Amino acid sequence: MNNHAAVEVIDLSHYWQVIRRQLKKIILFSAIITVIAVLVALAITPVYRATATILIEAEEAKVLSIEEVYGLGSASDEYYQTQFEILKSRELAKRTVLELGLIDNPEFNPAHPANKKSFSIKEMILGEAEPLTEEEILAETVDTFWEAVSISPVRKTQLVKVSVDSESAEMARVAANAMAQQFIESQLDAKVEVTQQAAGWLSDRLGGLKAKLEASERKLQQYREDNDLVDVEGVDTLVAKEIDQITEALVEARARRLELQGTYEQLQSLGALNYDNLSSLPSIISNPVVVNLRDAETQAELKVSELKKRYGPLHPKMIAAESDLEAVRESVLTQMKRIATSIESNYLVAQSKENSLEKALRNSKSDVRNLNRTEFTLSEYQREVRTNRQLYEAFFNRVSETSATGDLQTANARVVDPAIKPVEPIKPNKKLIVLLALVVSGMFGVALAFLLDILDSTIKNLDDVERKLDVPMLGLLPLVGKKQDAGDAEQMVRAFVGEGMDGFRESVRTLRTGLTLASMEQPASVILVTSSVPSEGKTTTSTNIAEAFGQMEKTLLIDCDMRRPSVAKKLGLAPHVPGLSNAVAYPDMLDECIQSRPELGIDVISAGPIPPNPLELLGSKNFRDILDTLRGRYQRIIIDSAPMQAVSDALYLSTLVDGVVYVVKADATKDKLAQDGLSKLDNNNARVLGVVLNQVNIDREAKYADSYAGYYDVYGYSSKSVQG
Repeated sequence: MNNHAAVEVIDLSHYWQVIRRQLKKIILFSAIITVIAVLVALAITPVYRATATILIEAEEAKVLSIEEVYGLGSASDEYYQTQFEILKSRELAKRTVLELGLIDNPEFNPAHPANKKSFSIKEMILGEAEPLTEEEILAETVDTFWEAVSISPVRKTQLVKVSVDSESAEMARVAANAMAQQFIESQLDAKVEVTQQAAGWLSDRLGGLKAKLEASERKLQQYREDNDLVDVEGVDTLVAKEIDQITEALVEARARRLELQGTYEQLQSLGALNYDNLSSLPSIISNPVVVNLRDAETQAELKVSELKKRYGPLHPKMIAAESDLEAVRESVLTQMKRIATSIESNYLVAQSKENSLEKALRNSKSDVRNLNRTEFTLSEYQREVRTNRQLYEAFFNRVSETSATGDLQTANARVVDPAIKPVEPIKPNKKLIVLLALVVSGMFGVALAFLLDILDSTIKNLDDVERKLDVPMLGLLPLVGKKQDAGDAEQMVRAFVGEGMDGFRESVRTLRTGLTLASMEQPASVILVTSSVPSEGKTTTSTNIAEAFGQMEKTLLIDCDMRRPSVAKKLGLAPHVPGLSNAVAYPDMLDECIQSRPELGIDVISAGPIPPNPLELLGSKNFRDILDTLRGRYQRIIIDSAPMQAVSDALYLSTLVDGVVYVVKADATKDKLAQDGLSKLDNNNARVLGVVLNQVNIDREAKYADSYAGYYDVYGYSSKSVQG
């Protein structure tokens, strides 16, 4: 069964057959829905759309440049997005409603007297409502018109499309143009209002700024008078020059002091100021006076040296020469001491001068710092005055410009493409509605067909037998009762030997062949015919099978449906003819119970009188003995039993026979009933030879079941064969 379930999932041909079976219903359903859609589309009030295109400029054209007053800068995405939202605003829709007087238009005013009928219906359903105020009526009108407006910015441009939907093409055009014009006027109104507000605010601020400027000027003048300031810049220049001169003199004095400091320190390190020590100082030896004196000393020494060669120490010339030499040396020493004293004096003077210049420089710097503090404070007062004056002048100029340009505002938007009266409505799209209705209804019809197929659990054809019952199909019997006038019960049980039912006769022959083939390996001389529930054609099937075997073999038909027997009546047997119940009760009457029907080619044992407990009768030893006796007399015994779901007679009889034929009525028997009956037989170890599908609508199955259409025609199952 799992394998069959798997095949069912992927068996697309089955679904195609489902569609073909329900095709007329699907087409009819789709046609009805499509006609309804056409009527609805025709009944819907057409809606027209008119569109006006607005150009929103980055900056509005101004007569004078006063951007600071409005705070407008360069264009940006935020700026354009803001303009789009203003176009979508409810306030702009309200301006348009008031401009066009749409309160008097029943299309946009739900509370208009023309809409009184719909209000009456609502009042009947919801109860009487309180009358609306003028503000509430205006609000509802604005909401209705607002929903009819759509704003569509054109990407990468400064263009915006303003569209209005209306049931009137002319109203759509007028409203779209009015909406665009109201946007432009709202921009102008906003700018005039801003200008007036700016002018008032500037005027108020101007008076305070003037007083503040005058106070700062008085404070500056008072500071100058308190500090005797006439020209701070001149004083500052004079002090700067003085510092430069002192600095230059200090550098020279410091260089002079450093120059004398070395000689002075050498002089201090000599100790005693004698000739030898002083002669070691280059600054003394290099003195021109000392150089001349030393030259004289050298001459005197040369003279003494020459005289020593001639005269003795006591010679007057010698004494005079030595006296001159001493005098010269005394002069040299005296001059050297004088120079040493001069060096010390010059060093001290240079040191004193350097200190004096350093002190003067410090004093000058202190004066500069004091002057800087004064100048800084003065600059603060001057800056305050300058700032207040500039602010006052700026506000004064803005007041003048604002007053002068208050009536010269221009909008930053303009209409570049006014709306025109639309010719075709935008909705309803009748073609689309009809097409969608056709497609959707068709799809829904197919879905309903599949749903009905899922909900329909009956067995219809060979395919259903194989998929749902998993039991071999022995054959099928066509539906002929609705095809012919003489289709009563007695004629159907004689159909195999009757006239005018060649197709039915051929189907019975095919069933006989199927039973013969099913019992080739294991003969089935006694065959039980049963079904799930009554009225499935079980008796008709068993009688015709018996008649078919009767042409080839000695055949007996036994009516074992002891509860609702019908064989005797359908075969036209005499009333109160002894039957099976008599034979079981009195085995000696067996021959009397067998009724020969040479016109049918079979013998028949009817049910006989209905016993109080049929199952006990069938379960008796006498019945089994009778069945064994009959096996020896007949080549084929066909037993017609009660249905499986009604009683358990057939279940018991299945243990006594060689095979069971299960009859299923096409388009009537539920698969669950058939499965349950077959399952019971299988659990009882009964030999089920196969299923006979009874009352099959051959024409329909041949039409929709492509796989078996040829099968039905070849074997004469079509209506032509049945009727011919």
